[in-house]
Amino acid sequence: MAMFKKNKVELDQQAISTFLSEGCVIDGNVKAPAFVRIEGQITGDVTIDEGLILGEKGLITGNIVTKEMIVYGTVKGHINCHSLDIRSTGKITGDVKTQVLQVETGGSHNGKLSMSAAEGSDTKRAKEKHEIATA
Repeated sequence: MAMFKKNKVELDQQAISTFLSEGCVIDGNVKAPAFVRIEGQITGDVTIDEGLILGEKGLITGNIVTKEMIVYGTVKGHINCHSLDIRSTGKITGDVKTQVLQVETGGSHNGKLSMSAAEGSDTKRAKEKHEIATA
């Protein structure tokens, strides 16, 4: 089965296209098309197309939408992503909607968690079978 496995590069190994260093403060919304690492502070909504790494000193006060996210720092707001990894120093206060979740010992999330499978093969087939059976 290993021959069918994709050679996917982990988020923390991706080339970072945008970096906000420690001490930087942004008041306002942030949008970026690729991979971003934040060590500073953002007050506003964050939309990243590919992936976001929030460093240990990083703080986001606002809502986040991205494909993949690793949290070492602090989030005060809602997160909507495909894959979320909360590391031991990561702290999230707000609702999370994701399909894949991993939390290291020490990492925390206070809020509502909503997990759902991709609207793909298995979920779609199960809904179709249920609709046929109830028709």
